[in-house]
Amino acid sequence: MASAMLDWSHCPAVESVPGRVSGAWVLRDTRMPVSVIFENLEYGSSIEEIIENYGVTRDQIQAVLSFAAQSAAPPPASFDAAKQADAHNI
Repeated sequence: MASAMLDWSHCPAVESVPGRVSGAWVLRDTRMPVSVIFENLEYGSSIEEIIENYGVTRDQIQAVLSFAAQSAAPPPASFDAAKQADAHNI
């Protein structure tokens, strides 16, 4: 499950409230667990179907997907001037 691997506390579109849905990360001001988005997409549902079936917005889903994509991206490569200086001498 994708949501278990990410630090959702940095995503403003979600919240975890003790006592609500067992403290699972849910879309802010809803009871819909973030994991439901990924599970539905995995099973072949479209974003439109998720919106219709769960009464959430495209913006909410997009915020979760964007956060997950950004979190999964590799860190930017750093430029190492010393390695460049050791490049092939002519």
